[in-house]
Amino acid sequence: MKLFRIYVFFLALFLGLSSCAPAPKKELLIYCGITMIRPIREIADIIEVQEDIRIIIVKGGSGNLLRSIEINGVGDLYLPGSASYIESAIEKNLVVERNLVGYNRAALMVQKGNPLNISNDLENLANPAYYIILGNPESGSIGKETLRILEEKGISDSVLQNTRELTTDSKDLVTALVEKKADLLINWYAVSTWGDNADYIDILPIETELALPKELILASLSTAKEPGLAQIFMDYAISQQGQAIFQKYGFGSMK
Repeated sequence: MKLFRIYVFFLALFLGLSSCAPAPKKELLIYCGITMIRPIREIADIIEVQEDIRIIIVKGGSGNLLRSIEINGVGDLYLPGSASYIESAIEKNLVVERNLVGYNRAALMVQKGNPLNISNDLENLANPAYYIILGNPESGSIGKETLRILEEKGISDSVLQNTRELTTDSKDLVTALVEKKADLLINWYAVSTWGDNADYIDILPIETELALPKELILASLSTAKEPGLAQIFMDYAISQQGQAIFQKYGFGSMK
């Protein structure tokens, strides 16, 4: 009888503690092109505190992220590096709402100080004297934009034949310059403005007729489990405070 009372006591204690346990936090899942990870992470930190939620950010090449959304069928928000991926997502019935959050533009980049004295002539990308690394158009937005620029210039074949490596995304392109592996490449302008990159990179502007400002579109997804929270995040991103964050990281208006 005594053992039974002890058992009942601990059972009641366990149930009481269980009933007092906090409910798990709601989660928001965001797919973000790797170039825009900094402003999205800063906004996420604000919304996590404001709404008492957990925000998970999956980063990577924009094309790879879109394939992940299709295959997995989960996710609340999607921010690729090019609006063309949003158009593809719309065709696949994955987008509920979309909003402009910033701009980016492609630029030629060299190692700090431009040790080889390379000019901003795109033809230099076809020069075998330079070690060229470019983004893969199949995996990320900068690769897709690079190919568009080269095709419009009429030099895509010669440049691709001279390219030593293709990388997944803008982060790998930055690494190639930081490690002094590449002599010349094309990447998104914004990454060159960040303090930890600016010490290693110099910009060679591409003529504006070829390197147009690219709209950055944030989309809420039809796969969202938390559409209300996705809307709160979206509203903050397009607010004055959110736009100031995007501008801080080099994604302000270029018009």
